[in-house]
Amino acid sequence: MTLDVETALGLARAHVDEPAGDPVGTLVLGHGAGGGVESADLVAVTSEAAGAGWRVVRVEQPWRVAGKRIAPAPPRLDEGWRTVLAALRADGVLTGRLVLGGRSAGARVACRTAVREGAAGVLALAFPLHPPGRPEKSRAPELTAVTVPLGVVQGETDAMGAPAAIAAALAGQTGALVYAVPGDHSLKKNVDVVAAAALAWLDEL
Repeated sequence: MTLDVETALGLARAHVDEPAGDPVGTLVLGHGAGGGVESADLVAVTSEAAGAGWRVVRVEQPWRVAGKRIAPAPPRLDEGWRTVLAALRADGVLTGRLVLGGRSAGARVACRTAVREGAAGVLALAFPLHPPGRPEKSRAPELTAVTVPLGVVQGETDAMGAPAAIAAALAGQTGALVYAVPGDHSLKKNVDVVAAAALAWLDEL
């Protein structure tokens, strides 16, 4: 099922996958800046989570729906995301425990908005801790600002932050878990392992 949502930034689209029975909760996932909701890791996690009883909503940001190639600035991404969440909440889609997440830029959006949206947890796939080759430009504050359980699934050779760097940034953070998986920032390698890690974290909530 797909739901179109009008935002101040244009039309957004929510792709909803329902579980076989009553949902145990709702997992909302955002896509990255270089791809859409069809990315291999998002598709794999959606399938695995829906099979485990979660309603999964993949949010396609307005810029992507419009066919643009460059994502807007973070505040604009957050604005579109919050509008979609408000519409889904009004339509009764966000039932049960709410988990926000996504890959790369989508993971950053989830981290920045989790507290305000009342999320029970945040699932970050390939969190871009810093631009490639620029570790001094750390985005760690977005991770450490998350005050609910946080799961990060990170590729072992991710040029935007290896699992060890993510773990170091989260040292002492209560409720934060880092899962190292084979592959780089795209998480295209062994997506079944990526999905299994995501589900293992969801099972801990």
